[in-house]
Amino acid sequence: MSGAVEKVQPSASPRIVVGYSSRPEGRAALRRALSEATLRSAGLIVLHGADDDLVELTADLDAAGVAYELRAPEEGSDAAEDLIEVAEDTGAVFIVIGLRRRSPVGKLLLGSNAQRVLLDASCPVLAVKAE
Repeated sequence: MSGAVEKVQPSASPRIVVGYSSRPEGRAALRRALSEATLRSAGLIVLHGADDDLVELTADLDAAGVAYELRAPEEGSDAAEDLIEVAEDTGAVFIVIGLRRRSPVGKLLLGSNAQRVLLDASCPVLAVKAE
């Protein structure tokens, strides 16, 4: 992934990578990642989509008081691959992703991006559900 870094604050070690979107599952992932970063004195690397509200996102991150870095993947890139690559490149302690609630039939299948991250990441993955 060679997306541009939009805002950088001093990075802390260890690092947590979080996949963010403005949907409920993305906000749930961010909330949990912020909680974990505070608990572990870790920094966050937040991968966000092109359509996300960066003003709201940076306000939430600034209010939490954790070191963070925002990254936007290149247009058309693969979200799962980007999360895995960033985690490996930065030595992240884990990845946080959000999961959508599914119907009974939908529960038989896990979303393809979530499944790829869970199965292919070399570090632990924390998957959270939206409330």
